[in-house]
Amino acid sequence: ICFVVTKSFLLTCCLPIFLMGMRYYFSRKVILHYLDCALHTDMSDIEQYYMKPPGSCFWVAVLDGNVVGIVAARGNEEDNTVELVRMSVDSNYRGKGIAKALGRKVLEFAMLNNYSSVVLGTTAVKMAAHKLYESLGFKHVGVVEHYALPGMTRSLLERMFFQVRYHRYRLQLREE
Repeated sequence: ICFVVTKSFLLTCCLPIFLMGMRYYFSRKVILHYLDCALHTDMSDIEQYYMKPPGSCFWVAVLDGNVVGIVAARGNEEDNTVELVRMSVDSNYRGKGIAKALGRKVLEFAMLNNYSSVVLGTTAVKMAAHKLYESLGFKHVGVVEHYALPGMTRSLLERMFFQVRYHRYRLQLREE
């Protein structure tokens, strides 16, 4: 279509490169802004956000003296659920069962504290993350299209070149 409209072979070849560059730019911008927001909110004061509130906790996986993974749990007394948040494993240590062990720690915490279910949300595009949650017993309960990460401006260009699907999962531990 570009060639038919412009009659320019050069422009036709450059347009996909330009579009991929814009996608890369906005993806990187959004992700870096999201990380900056996280590092200036809950991750800047883990004790305040995850250790002091009742029903919340934070775990660190250490292997050979190195931090290789983290996960947090945040309790919600209103609906008697605990949310699994901030699960992350160093890319050099993925595939070694660390994420599964961290997930199990949150499930154990939820059962010990009599929560009825564990919930989580993820923007992960890698199927390995979704398979991990399902292997822990979580059921996929929905997708939010065009999800806005904290720090997104939702500008027209950002919406054109970066869209996020937010997947929700739930594991029912006991009936209320």
